[in-house]
Amino acid sequence: MERKRAIIMGAAGRDFHNFNTYFRDNEHFEVVAFTATQIPDIEGRNYPPELAGKLYPDGIPIFPEDELVDLIQKYRVDEVYFSYSDVSNQYVMERCAIVMSGGASFNLLGPKQTMLTSDKPVISICAVRTGAGKSQTTRKIAQILKEKGKKTAIIRHPMPYGDLRKQIWQRFASYEDLDKYECTIEEREEYEPHINRGNIVYAGVDYGEILKRAEQEADVILWDGGNNDLPFYKPDIHIVVADPHRPGDEMEYYPGVVNLKMADVVIINKVDTADYDAVLYVRENVVEFNPNARIILSASPIYVEEPEIILGKRVLVVEDGPTLTHGEMSYGAGYIAAQYAGAKEIIDPRPFAVGSLIDTYDKYPDTGYVLPAMGYSKQQIAELEQTIKNCDADAVVIGTPIDLRKVVNINKPATRIQYELQEIGRPNLEDIIDRMEL
Repeated sequence: MERKRAIIMGAAGRDFHNFNTYFRDNEHFEVVAFTATQIPDIEGRNYPPELAGKLYPDGIPIFPEDELVDLIQKYRVDEVYFSYSDVSNQYVMERCAIVMSGGASFNLLGPKQTMLTSDKPVISICAVRTGAGKSQTTRKIAQILKEKGKKTAIIRHPMPYGDLRKQIWQRFASYEDLDKYECTIEEREEYEPHINRGNIVYAGVDYGEILKRAEQEADVILWDGGNNDLPFYKPDIHIVVADPHRPGDEMEYYPGVVNLKMADVVIINKVDTADYDAVLYVRENVVEFNPNARIILSASPIYVEEPEIILGKRVLVVEDGPTLTHGEMSYGAGYIAAQYAGAKEIIDPRPFAVGSLIDTYDKYPDTGYVLPAMGYSKQQIAELEQTIKNCDADAVVIGTPIDLRKVVNINKPATRIQYELQEIGRPNLEDIIDRMEL
């Protein structure tokens, strides 16, 4: 039987998981290539044979997505599988048109083909958009479970931007582990807050292998989703976070709308800083799209460590990178904190940007007067540091989930902001978890 020739479109995450769960040992398909987008400098690599399996002794090449049509024709591709997240429904169909114009079929894999099953209870925390508040929700649930005497393993959506052979599975329990695996700023933003609280985090590339190891030390598995992607594990309860700062996106972005429809619980977050009409609009959409979901309203109050550094000063705000880029936010928690703390002026960092930061602003022109904390490589971290140094500001507001000063030399007075989830009213997350009878 002739194998169908396939390409997987991805961004170093969902694409690898789809390959591992559906294609790796599937003799009906020959995956001739991955394509890559969203994340800088991930194309040009090879999905290694150690992960690709016996059907791919030489591994699988990874090309830029803009070469897709040429690749379809060069490799005589039959089917293309779209495998990344946080893009508009319109964007997905535009990619469908590109693929079909090249002569191939366009496909999406669903939960049945890609969700793994655990022997332990699984709580998944996902979202309708990047930056909605998954991280603080996961921290809150981990705290509740710890207080109930349950040991958790937090398994994070993949961010394998380095040597994939060294990232088959990773376990993070200390700051030394962050250095051991040469974590990017984005990875540190996700892992460090958990390490601070004594939580164990797993991540990597092979989520079957990761699950086996996590199950050995955990009573409960917490799936900490990335972007607005679907869980990699079949959840016993599926919690989805919506963001009233982007009302309507819960209906219009893939696969966030799938999360919304699958949700057992929907958290409408940030109600303390969002417009009240936007909160009501999001709630109406949740009820329309998933009338059986329990709805929890929550705030993410912002705490400034040293507000006197901001008061009356011209400040540079550094925000979480993914929230601004493919999350399409023009600001984040740092910007809101700078306003509340009485900044004299929030300055525009774009005239001071260097290197890849210039490219980032060109690619995401709707970013506001904030600096995305891009740090996918040592060079990009150096460019971020130089941009901060160039910036004509009195002080820096760090709106990232980690203390950026541990990674970047900031040559100005700086203060961090932090935020945690606070549910409003009942039912709350503890009520939901109690009903699981873990």
